[in-house]
Amino acid sequence: MIEAVLWDFGGVLTTSPFEAFNRFEQERGIPADFIRTINATNPESNAWAHFESSQITLDEFNDAFAIESEAAGHRITGREVVALLSGDIRPRMVNVLKHCKEHFGIACITNNVKSGSGPGMAPDADRATRVQNVMSLFDLVVESSVEGIRKPNPRIYQITCERLGVAPENSVFIDDLGINLKPARALGMATIKVLDEDQAIRELYEVTGLAPRL
Repeated sequence: MIEAVLWDFGGVLTTSPFEAFNRFEQERGIPADFIRTINATNPESNAWAHFESSQITLDEFNDAFAIESEAAGHRITGREVVALLSGDIRPRMVNVLKHCKEHFGIACITNNVKSGSGPGMAPDADRATRVQNVMSLFDLVVESSVEGIRKPNPRIYQITCERLGVAPENSVFIDDLGINLKPARALGMATIKVLDEDQAIRELYEVTGLAPRL
């Protein structure tokens, strides 16, 4: 029986930063998914991992990512990457979140960095307000930059369930990255990988048993 719905933020409740990465790469003549490849190389110890868990500052990340990306063939600074992180709110997903809130506990587990404004890393006040309006809906927000651990570390899912007062096997977790879903499944959670809005919403209603609103 589902008692809680746990949400990733970027790429789920907002458009994916990967779209912004690809636009940046295309504009610069850099191979598609180059930034994602850098982030996926040595994922436990690279610049991105250290930044999301608050082990290094923005200035340190700026230089460290530049070194990693230059070694791979194209120099990109960390600040350039950070500027691409904040996506646009997806209104339909927010409406589904509100529907879930009427029936379940809801929490956000987000890998984020100490940059921009708030958990959504918004680059300006207007976007920060829109993000905060969504964040205020959650019963609990768990941020990697605050906890010092990040998905896919199983502990961050356990912390979330403990604070929410639910068992992992009575929870569903929704994220756009398979690597983040694997440990959640291992803990007993139902999981949904976001490929697009329609698919994610359909699967969420199937898992929770809620009737879709027309």
